Parts: sequence; structure tokens; C-alpha cells
Amino acid sequence: MNAATKVPDTRKRLFVLDTNVLMHDPTSLFRFEEHDIYLPMVVLEELDAAKKGTSEIAYNVRQVSRFLDEIMADASKEEIDAGLPLPATLKATDAGIAPGRVYFQTRTLPAPLADGLLPGTKADNAILGTALALSQERADVRVTLVSKDINLRIKAAVVGIHSEDYHNDKVLEDVDLLYSGSEQLPEDFWEKHGEELESWQSEGRSYYRIHGPLTDAWYPNQCIYLDGEEGFEAVVRSKEPTAAIVEYTRDFRNERNAVWGITARNREQNFALNLLMDPEIDFVTLVGVAGTGKTLLTLAAGLAQVLEDKRYKEIIMTRVTVPVGEDIGFLPGTEEEKMTPWMGALMDNLEVLTKSDMGGDWGRMATNDLLHNRIKIRSLNFMRGRTFLNKFIIIDEAQNLTAKQMKTLITRAGPGTKVICLGNLGQIDTPYLTETTSGLTYVVDRFKNWDHSAHTTLMRGERSRLADYATQVL
Repeated sequence: MNAATKVPDTRKRLFVLDTNVLMHDPTSLFRFEEHDIYLPMVVLEELDAAKKGTSEIAYNVRQVSRFLDEIMADASKEEIDAGLPLPATLKATDAGIAPGRVYFQTRTLPAPLADGLLPGTKADNAILGTALALSQERADVRVTLVSKDINLRIKAAVVGIHSEDYHNDKVLEDVDLLYSGSEQLPEDFWEKHGEELESWQSEGRSYYRIHGPLTDAWYPNQCIYLDGEEGFEAVVRSKEPTAAIVEYTRDFRNERNAVWGITARNREQNFALNLLMDPEIDFVTLVGVAGTGKTLLTLAAGLAQVLEDKRYKEIIMTRVTVPVGEDIGFLPGTEEEKMTPWMGALMDNLEVLTKSDMGGDWGRMATNDLLHNRIKIRSLNFMRGRTFLNKFIIIDEAQNLTAKQMKTLITRAGPGTKVICLGNLGQIDTPYLTETTSGLTYVVDRFKNWDHSAHTTLMRGERSRLADYATQVL
């Protein structure tokens, strides 16, 4: 056998869970299929210390405690020492896999660590010591420390403990695989798909029924386009067994179709306005780097549909309050006043949307008062349990939300409400969230097959030549 050949380790696995894994995903207890998990006593102590409050972490900790209480119901000391069976998941049952067990630390384990890493000096070191003691004591299993903390995984590697990140919440293996919401058609598209082409008009809009192999891979409300002299831009409206019905897009680059004075500057912005202005689409996600116009386009579409079309009663805007630098501390005032420092993007874009020489200063003040009466700023902290009727809801900086927070927000939508999620997956400020585990990535992937949702990715920055150059070189 070649010395470089790696022999696979076929031993049963024992996963030692760090506290942050349980705080991040309470259901992680049930995500390890046939393998066993081990909870050090210091993890239970950290969970106990974090259970109070109304934060998402406190809620998750209380949920973990409830799960553990159900698992331990009526269990004797002997049964706990022997490991308690975990509930079988549907996936494991279908595969015929017996569920693993959960073990609790019920005795003090020897700590084969250096003096500076001895348990008691730090909770992470206690977890390290437990994992290392188990790996030396249990030669029949492969012990793995699972943690969202990169530094703890580095320390584990230094002392010889196999460690892994918690991957179960990954939506995709690579963010480059994320659904973009648009597709460029090949140059020979009409040659292969034009034979059975049907076209008609309804209410001033042009529709096509296209047959061919490419239509099988299209998603509802996906934007498709063809470059060149025979340029073509359309939105997939519905799928049929052997065809797809597409609608020719409205050209919002033309001043005649301006939305609240705003026109699209490129193809992606035109697609975005088509999706934002469509009353049949209840959920829209816009992803793009800074300066691509996500907030401006969304606000313009919201104002047009609230004040001109009377389709919605008001705009509600919210975002997660994650500071980029040092936290600015306590903010006095009402809910809306507390959120104002976080809504700089809203204020900046409102300046653009209300910029007009008509009416002078008095006219601008009257317009600003009208807009502020129709645009409400709300905090995520008070969303649970609410229902919004006929509202245009904008969730800004959605890349900083977890999948669970995203679910909590979107399920607040009542009849007649439209929800728009905006975000830049390259600017995630929430600890333990990555591009592949962000709640924004999660909803883009999960909603792409629904007839009343749409997504598009904005590629070109339109803020300024300085901002565009900084995006490229910095």
C-alpha cells in the first residue's frame, strides 16, 4: 500500500458539542443521525447562564433545555450514565438507521492538557480537556469536537483533537451555486426553441409560449434575456409539462415608465423593478453589492404602489441592528427613534426620492411629512406574534439574519402584504453566520420554486465611479 494512501476511519463517531452550536441551532441535537453526541457539564452551565432574556440566543437556549428535558423524561441515573437514545429522524427511519445516543458528563475526566489550558481557566479549555480525555479513554470511537468558534477549532488541532464546524445549517456547499434569478439564453436559442412559438397579447402585455429543452430548467418568475441585435428580456410566468409561458418585460429604463421618478440604469435593475411592481409576486429577494440600487429601487416601487396605486396601506422597513464597529450603547426614545440611527440607508434614499424643485422648501417639507407618515420603521425585537395586513415590508441587511429569524419575519405577512428582502452576502456582520448559512441564502434557495416569489442578483454598481472602483480593488 502506498504510504500516502489515507486509510478511512470506520469507527463509530462521538461528537462533543460546543455551547455555540446549540445556541445557533437547537435542533442540532437531532442532526447527527446514527452517531452519538456528548455534552460536557460546562456546556450545560453556559446554557443555564444564557437562558434569561428575550434575545434569539436566549430563546434558542430555552428550546435546547426543553429538548433535553423531553429526552431525559423519567430516565434513571443508570440510564443517563449509559446514554439516552435520541428520537429517530424521518430521514434516518427511511434509511433504516438506528438513532444515536446523547451522553452527559457525569464524572470528572482527567485533563491531559498543558498547565495554561487546564479546565477551570476557561470554558473552552474545559471542553477541550473533556474531548481529549474522551479520545484517550474511548479508543473504539472517533471523537470529534463540533464548534462554530474558529479559535477553539484551532486550539483543538494544536492539542491533537479532531474538530469540525457545524455544517448542517449550510444551504449550499458554495455561495457561487446560489440561484441568481436570471439566465442568459444561448445565441442559437430561437433556432432550437422558435418552431412551436406561440405569442399573444393581454391587457397590453406580450406573452409567449416557448417549447424546448431549456424550459425544463427554468423557475417561476425567473428573468431570461438574449443579447445582441435580437435582444430579448422576459420573465417566466408559469411552467407547463412541455413548455413555459414567458412575459415580455416592461422597459423601466424609459422615462415614460419611471417609478416615482426613478428609471432603471441596467438590465438587472429593470428586472428588479418588473418584479417589485408585480402584484402577483408576494415575496422578492434582491442580492447585490453596495451601490447596486437595491434600497432605492425598492423604496421607489413601494412609494408608487402605496401613494399612487393605493395597492398597500404603508411601507414598513426593518433591519437587524448589528453594529459594524463599536456599539453606540443605549439609545433613548420610542421604537422608531431608537431605530433611526440604523436607517441611514432609508434617509439617504428618501433624499433622492423627494428631491424636487417644485413647490420650493415648503413643497419638500410637505412631501417629507407625507412620506414619513406612510413609512414606518420597526425593530425586529417586537415582530414576534404580529400580523401585517396590506403592507409593503422591506427587510434591509437581510444577510445578517439567521434562517429562523427570517422565518419569524416572513410569517408575519398577512393578506395583501408583500415582503422584500435586501442584502449583500459579502457583508455579513453576525457572528457564526457565513454566506452559505445566512437566512438570506436560505430563503433564496427555498422560495425559487414558488409561483409567487422572485429573486434577482444586481451586478453593476450605480452609486458613483469612486464606489465602483473601490468595490473592485479594495
